[in-house]
Amino acid sequence: MIKKFSLMTLLLFSLITVTSAATRVVKQAKGFTGNPTLSYYPLAGDRALSVWVGNFLRLCDWFKVQPTGRAATYAVKGSAGGGILTLTVYNQTGLVWFRVNEPITADRRATAARAVDKIINKIFRVPGICNSKIIFSARTGRKVSNIYSCGIEGGRGKIRRLTAYHTLCVEPEWFPDGKSIVYTRYATDRTYIMQTTVGQFVMSRILAAYSGTNAGAAISPNGKYMAFTASRGRMVDLYIKAVGRRARRQLTSDQAVDATPCWSPRGGTICFVSNRRTGHPRLWLIPANGGRIQRLPTIGSEAISPTWSRNNIIAYTARMGKNYTIATLDLAHHSAAKILIRAAGSWESPSWAPDGRHLVCTRIYRGRSMLYIIDSWTGKARLLLRGVNDFSMPNWSPLL
Repeated sequence: MIKKFSLMTLLLFSLITVTSAATRVVKQAKGFTGNPTLSYYPLAGDRALSVWVGNFLRLCDWFKVQPTGRAATYAVKGSAGGGILTLTVYNQTGLVWFRVNEPITADRRATAARAVDKIINKIFRVPGICNSKIIFSARTGRKVSNIYSCGIEGGRGKIRRLTAYHTLCVEPEWFPDGKSIVYTRYATDRTYIMQTTVGQFVMSRILAAYSGTNAGAAISPNGKYMAFTASRGRMVDLYIKAVGRRARRQLTSDQAVDATPCWSPRGGTICFVSNRRTGHPRLWLIPANGGRIQRLPTIGSEAISPTWSRNNIIAYTARMGKNYTIATLDLAHHSAAKILIRAAGSWESPSWAPDGRHLVCTRIYRGRSMLYIIDSWTGKARLLLRGVNDFSMPNWSPLL
């Protein structure tokens, strides 16, 4: 089964080059040859901090961490003193390349995450992923689901409940500042689009409560506008409104179902799902201020759940036969769509990580719904979270 709102919608309708100055990650037609090797020497004096640094160097999936003593592209050694964590990075000749410093806080996990993200940014010139969160919908009862969050360590870390409603809460998405989330909440008479803060003090407010359907909200990169699906009578179209204001502007007007919008990295274009013209859900583009609609050349009998990366690549759920998989479409290089993963089960609802390389998604296999992280360069998948509940519709935060 595809995610709940998608069902409702359907029913309603490289190479790594190492230099002493910087490492540029280049994905070429010949493919990715592998992560650079790294030796990590645990720091003394703060075991918890040392363990977290090692964990994140492995979990970030930008290095091949190997035992100390072996020849490696990089070596990382650390020290903790005076309230500062210092990580020193050595190049393959054994010379100091650079150091990163991070204030040590009571939250050793967050301290280590920020420090490792600085290393990733310095070497690869991309945002890291360690100090980020993943939100998702989890079924907690009959016709009840709520929104939760976890780190990139998944079940090995802390899982936090963000909502506590006795109804369905689905389709969560982060605000660009990482301080709050937006999601769809079902009620008896309509659906609401809600915003909830994720800090120490949790506050919620309604962002859209028009009669009928209000769902699938996506926040613009500048955090000021919201694209969403709303219904008027039998029409289901896309709308845009300023966050926190009531007035809305209709973006599409068609007998088809238009839903599940996502914004381009700069916010000038919206990708959405529609069954217009073909009768089957496909991906389409429209300028954020309205205008000509363009169909994207996707693969599969259905294309749904788009997510747009910082690298101008759209990942989406493609139906291939009876199952679903994750496919990508590289708009930056005008490449043809390709299947990202071919493992058993249905792979659905992708969301890009801040680094533009990794994705989180749902995998439904043998009656269980789990969360996985996929490396879009290699197609390798890592189990993030599984349990007695169904986990679905994940969304990756910016760096926090």
